[in-house]
Amino acid sequence: MVIPLSSVAVLVDGLDHPEGVARGSDGFVYAGGEAGQVYRVSLLGEASQFASTGGFSLGMCLDAHHNVYVCDQARRAVVRVSPSGQVSAYSTGDERRRLRVPNYPVFDGDGNLYVSDSGGWKGSDGTIQLLRPDGSAEVATATDLAFPNGLALDPEGRYLYAVLSNESRVVRFARREQARLGPAEHFVTLPRTVPDGLAFDAQGGLLISCYAPDAIYRFSSPGRLELLIEDWERTTLASPTNIAFAGADMTTLVIASLGRWHLATCQVDVPGMPLNYPAVQAGGASL
Repeated sequence: MVIPLSSVAVLVDGLDHPEGVARGSDGFVYAGGEAGQVYRVSLLGEASQFASTGGFSLGMCLDAHHNVYVCDQARRAVVRVSPSGQVSAYSTGDERRRLRVPNYPVFDGDGNLYVSDSGGWKGSDGTIQLLRPDGSAEVATATDLAFPNGLALDPEGRYLYAVLSNESRVVRFARREQARLGPAEHFVTLPRTVPDGLAFDAQGGLLISCYAPDAIYRFSSPGRLELLIEDWERTTLASPTNIAFAGADMTTLVIASLGRWHLATCQVDVPGMPLNYPAVQAGGASL
C-alpha cells in the first residue's frame, strides 16, 4: 500500500451512513445521509446538518454559489440545496426516460451536469444523462450500461470517466459538440472489485474507491494500477464510496464510508485536480 492505514483518521463521526462527499469552493466538505440528510463539514471535524431532501442522498457536487446538487435515490431526481438549506427540484431527467437511480453528478465548466443513472443492480440498464443549465435534459449515452456509478472529467475536460460497478471497470467517453458523449471506451479493469467513486489528482492519476473490497486504488497514465489504501477489518474504511480532495492545497483526501457513520481523511503527496464550480442560475420548484 502507498498510504498505510495508520495514516487514515476519522474526520467526523455520527453521520447517517454517508455515501456522497464533495468539496465546495467555500472550503467546506459536504456529505449526505441515507435519510436525505445534507451535512456541512469543516476540516477541523465540525459538522452540522443544514438540510434534508427527505429522500436518500447519494453523490453530490456544488456550483459557484455553494448550492449543493444531490442525487436523491428515493425522489428519483437531482435536487438543489441552497447554502441556507432550502431544497428545490433541479431535474428528473430526460422526459422520455426519467431518472430511476440518480447516483453521481459532475459539472463541466459550462454548467452542464452529467449524472449517472445506475438502473437496476445487475440489470445492465443504466445511462448517463446530461442536464443542461437551461433546464433541458437528455440521455447522453448511446447504449445502456452495467450500473454506471462515479463520474469524473479528466484535467483537460476531453473525456468523461465512469465507473461500471457491475463490470468491475472504468470506461471513458469522448466529449463531443454540445457536451454530448461518444461511445464507451475501456479504460481499466479492477478484477474482483465493486468500484464506486472517482477523483483525478493533479498529475492525471485516477483514484478509484471501491464499495468492495474496502480499498482505494490509483491508476496512473503509464497504465500502472496500485493499491493506495486498504482496510480488511472494515473499520476505518467501510464500503468507501465517494472520495474528494479538500484543503487549501487540495492534499487532504476525504473518504465517505457507507458501511459506517463517519468520514475518514488522510494526506496525499499529489494534490487533487481543481473541479468546476459553474455559476448556475437559481430556479427550480421548492420541494
